[in-house]
Amino acid sequence: MDTQPDTHNRIINSLSNWRAKHFNENFFVPILAVFVGIVTGFFAFLLKRMIAGVSHWLHTTFSGEIQWVMILIPLIGILLTGIFVRYIVRFDITHGVSKLISKLNNKVYTIKARIMAAPMLASSITLGFGGSAGSEGPIAYTGAAIGSNFAKIFGLTPQMMMVLVGCGAAAGIAGIYKSPIGGFLFALEVLRLELTTISVITVLLSAIVAVMTTYLCSGYSSDLPFSSDLIFSPSIMPLFIVFGIFCGLYSFYYSSIMQGMDKRYNKIKNPWLKNLYGGTILAVSIYLFPSLYGEGYNIIGNLFSGDIYSVVDNTLISRFIGGIPALIIACVGLLLLKCFAASASNGAGGVAGDFAPTLFAGSIAGLLFALIVKSLLPQLDLPFGDMVLLGMGGVMAGAIRAPMMALFLTIEMTGCYSLFFPDLIVCGVSFGVIRLLSNRDYFERRSFFKKIL
Repeated sequence: MDTQPDTHNRIINSLSNWRAKHFNENFFVPILAVFVGIVTGFFAFLLKRMIAGVSHWLHTTFSGEIQWVMILIPLIGILLTGIFVRYIVRFDITHGVSKLISKLNNKVYTIKARIMAAPMLASSITLGFGGSAGSEGPIAYTGAAIGSNFAKIFGLTPQMMMVLVGCGAAAGIAGIYKSPIGGFLFALEVLRLELTTISVITVLLSAIVAVMTTYLCSGYSSDLPFSSDLIFSPSIMPLFIVFGIFCGLYSFYYSSIMQGMDKRYNKIKNPWLKNLYGGTILAVSIYLFPSLYGEGYNIIGNLFSGDIYSVVDNTLISRFIGGIPALIIACVGLLLLKCFAASASNGAGGVAGDFAPTLFAGSIAGLLFALIVKSLLPQLDLPFGDMVLLGMGGVMAGAIRAPMMALFLTIEMTGCYSLFFPDLIVCGVSFGVIRLLSNRDYFERRSFFKKIL
C-alpha cells in the first residue's frame, strides 16, 4: 500500500535532480511559465464549455416546465455544490482568490494537486445551475495549483514556486477573459506579487500564452465584442467624473453588502442550513429578476447590441409597467439585489468568482446612469453601449479595489480601445471615492481566511 507514494516521490526526486543538473532556475522558470500558460489557458476554455454545457442541458430539459421548477434550479445547484465539496473533494475550495492571497501573505506556496480539477467541477455546477457569480475565482485557483505543482515536481525554491503560483493565477484570469494585461495586473494589484524582473517577465509571459491558447481553442474573437463611435471631448469630462463618483458610491454599497452577508453566512454552522439559506436568497432574486441567472454575460452582450429592454424581460415589473420607467425600476432592482445574489452564490456553499458580478452590476449602473442623463439632459447624445462598458470598469475598479486591472480587463475583453481614456477617468474616480469611504481591501473582508492555509 505504501509503494505508490514512494514511487511518486522517486519520480519527483528524479525530475528535480535532472532539472538541477541541466538547468539554472532563472532559465527554467520562464519555460515552465509557458507550459503553465498553455495548460491553464486550455482549462479556462474547458471551464467555459463545462458551464455552458450544464446550463444548456438544464434549459433543454426543463424548458417546457412550469416557472417554479426553473426557480428551484439555482437552489439545487448550491446544494449539489455543497455535497460535492463536503463529501467528494473533502477540502474547502470556496473563495479561491481569498485563499490565494492568504497563502501568499503567509509565504505558503504549496497547493494540493486536487485543486487542479476540483474548483472547475464545482464551479460548473454552481454557475451552470444559475449561480449569479463568475468563473474567474475557480480558474485562478486552478491555475495557481498548476503552477505550484509544476514547481514542486521540478524542485524549485520557495521563491520561484511563488512566481509560478502567480503565473498560474494570472494565466487563469487572462484565459477566462482573453485579457493578458488584465491577468498580469491581477497578479500585481490583487495578489500583490513581489515585483522582480523574473516575476514580471514570467507572469506576463504566462498570461500571454494562456490567452493565445484560449484563442486557439475558441477562435480569434472577443467574447463581448463592442465598437464605440463616441468622440471624446474635454467638454464631457465632467460627466465621466460624475459617473465615476456614482460607480464609487455604488461600489461601497456593493462591498458593504457582500461583507455583511459573508459574516451572516459564516455564523451558520450547519452547512445544509447555509446552503438552503443562500440558495433560497439566490432563487428569490432570480425569480424577481431573471437577468441575475448565471454569469450575466448574455445580458451585457444584449446591452452592447442595443437590446436594453432585455433586463426587463420576464420580470413582474413588465406585467404592470412599460417603457423607460420599467427599465429604470429594473436597473435599480438589479443593482440592489446583485450583491445579495452574488454573495449567496459565493458565501453559501457555491464555488464561483467575485469579478463577473461587478462587471454585470457595472453594466447595469452604466445603463441606469445613461437613462437618467437622457431623461434630464435630452440634448446630450450619450450612447448606452459606451456607458455600459465604462460602468463595467468603474464598478470593478471600486468594488475590487483594482483600477488598473479593471481598466485593461474591460478594454481587452471587448476590444474597444477607443474608450481607453474615458474608462481611465471612470475607473480612477471610482477607486478614489471608495478609498475615501473605506480603507479596507475587498478580499480582506473575510478575516477568517487569514487563519486558513
